[in-house]
Amino acid sequence: MIELVILGLLLLFAVIVLMRTVRIVPQQTALIIERLGRYHSTLEGGIHFLVPFVDKVRANIDLREQVVSFPPQPVITSDNLVVNIDTVIYYSVIDAKSAVYEIANFIQGIEQLTVTTLRNVIGSLDLEQTLTSRDQINAQLRGVLDEATGKWGIRVNRVELKAIDPPMSIQESMEKQMKAERERRAIILTAEGAKQSSILTAEGEKQSQILRAEGSAQARVLEAQGQARAIQQVFDAIHRGKPTQKLLAYQYLQVLPQIARGDSNKMWIIPSELTDALKGIGGALGRGEGGGGFDDGDEEWQPAEELTTPFDDTVLADPAQALAEARGQAGDASREAADHATPPARQQPPLTPPADAVPPRMPPADPPTDLPTDPAPPRES
Repeated sequence: MIELVILGLLLLFAVIVLMRTVRIVPQQTALIIERLGRYHSTLEGGIHFLVPFVDKVRANIDLREQVVSFPPQPVITSDNLVVNIDTVIYYSVIDAKSAVYEIANFIQGIEQLTVTTLRNVIGSLDLEQTLTSRDQINAQLRGVLDEATGKWGIRVNRVELKAIDPPMSIQESMEKQMKAERERRAIILTAEGAKQSSILTAEGEKQSQILRAEGSAQARVLEAQGQARAIQQVFDAIHRGKPTQKLLAYQYLQVLPQIARGDSNKMWIIPSELTDALKGIGGALGRGEGGGGFDDGDEEWQPAEELTTPFDDTVLADPAQALAEARGQAGDASREAADHATPPARQQPPLTPPADAVPPRMPPADPPTDLPTDPAPPRES
């Protein structure tokens, strides 16, 4: 029984010795080893063998980058305003021995150093600069902390200001100021938009009026040109026709009923030329009753039988002969169309009437499209 107890104690002692002898260190981890109370070595990742009951692990240091967030710290700006600032520190241990033996608690040391440095930096800035100069504050904090923690075996990689909270009254004032600024900008933008709209509308109206004026001017010019051409043609026609005073008086007499037709026409004016023309007509009628003719002033009146016309030399063809020729041409065209439409085997010879035969009377038919459309000249009287 005693032997079993001794054997168990020996096994337990062997296990304890083995555990104290063999050490497996994870990656990115450093072990500080002390031998008989003094620093002996720093063990990195891998398997290591120690002297049992002589070597002792003093600290286990994580070499990865660490993130630590500090609670809000009250800081006074240069314009005597208290703001609360939250900071975030990114650091990594580059020398495990210095982090263990140079400072008792490097996390607390970094926090206090951050607070004091932050107060020094913010104390030289006002609230507006504090809110708009975060990059500058971060750079200054990082430079001071990295220089101070270098002897501790710690490297400060980044410093960030997580939040800057001014007093509540200042926040309300800032909100009111921002609201007023935004309203002012909105009013300015609205006014500029209205201005641009008015300018564009005026430009559009201007261009529209110019185009309408140009169109009206062109229309008036074209209308005036048309009226001028019409007047010129009428004038030329009247001069070619050589109108007499009697003709003009007759035209006046035709227009007079139209002048007096309106109900609102209480008074209408007769030109003096009309009275002269009427006198001439009256005189001519008086002479006509006695066997005389119309007196045309310089020209003598000629009876209708003696008047010469441009159509005196025109010789008209006999209507019956012209009708016969037209019917013959129509018959030739019809036969030619029938010949083209009928096959050669079934083609019948055309029947030619005698030369002295009188063509039968047929109802008038629509003239063929290939006949001339000019009207026949008037018959000789």
